[in-house]
Amino acid sequence: MNSLLEQIKTRRKALALKQHDMMLRVGMSRQQYQRLESKGNPRLDTLELVAKGLKSELLLIPQEKLSAVLAVLAEDSTTPGGPDQSTRIKSESLADDPWQGLLGENE
Repeated sequence: MNSLLEQIKTRRKALALKQHDMMLRVGMSRQQYQRLESKGNPRLDTLELVAKGLKSELLLIPQEKLSAVLAVLAEDSTTPGGPDQSTRIKSESLADDPWQGLLGENE
């Protein structure tokens, strides 16, 4: 759970938001949000609400696909102008069929 809470805090800081700002974005007090970030054990609906407030999405990634997802994310963050054309095409095809190749089927 710590990793997820750290990711939430890192994302909030990347958006230059303070804990107090989350009150307006997700409807919880600064104290509630602070508790969630520091040692919280949030419910799924709370996590979904916080993710939307941070302009993010919650995803369940199969372990066998984790390295591929991390590689795409690392490539995206190191490319100055964002993802290259091939990554963009892959992203667009995933937008059409987000389950494509999930079970190791031919893509």
